[in-house]
Amino acid sequence: MVQLITIAGPPSSGKTSVIIKMIESIPELKQECGVIKFDCISSLDEEQYAKHNITAKTGLAGNLCPDHYFVSNINECFDWAKSNGFSTLITESAGLCNRCSPHLKEVLAVCVLDNLSGINTPLKTGPMVKLADVVVVTKSDLVSQAEREVFRFKIQQVNPRCKVLFINGITGQGADKLAKLALQSKEHNSATQLKLRFSMPAALCSYCLGETRVGEDFQIGLNRKIKL
Repeated sequence: MVQLITIAGPPSSGKTSVIIKMIESIPELKQECGVIKFDCISSLDEEQYAKHNITAKTGLAGNLCPDHYFVSNINECFDWAKSNGFSTLITESAGLCNRCSPHLKEVLAVCVLDNLSGINTPLKTGPMVKLADVVVVTKSDLVSQAEREVFRFKIQQVNPRCKVLFINGITGQGADKLAKLALQSKEHNSATQLKLRFSMPAALCSYCLGETRVGEDFQIGLNRKIKL
């Protein structure tokens, strides 16, 4: 049985730093935890994990949507975790599409947001925030207390039921609270019975299939025109 935690968030919000600090905050978690990073073309995060003696692997989606790639490979990730004797598996999303939702039902879902990204960021981040169990806010040490509280309010406007944690990705302050939630998360034997919390975007058009020419004559499949 493996405890799975999905961690999502926009690019450069501090997901990797939060994961490292969370794992290091509780020794028993570090000994029995593996991380898989989903990205597109390349990723240096595996090297960051290695510096902290955390076992991690990277899955590169190439020209596929990284969140679709995640769903198609999560069961293989479970097999990898079990073969290595890990009791906890953490997946880190590429964070490129705020519309996608790499969160699963009955699995601890975490979204990481940057307090410097603007007060309206929670309103723009879609299911990644709206359906998360925990929203972690980073870089809050660089703003005022008033700005932190406004950001928290904006998050809870979008997702009133989530826990909001402020974590310092440099010092690790607050990371132990997230680690304790991770240790309390539900265990699963595989991902075959799991379901997404929200459907992925519908996309099957000529550009998905490699078309590069612009114009209506080359646009087939699912398309939507702007109303001006």
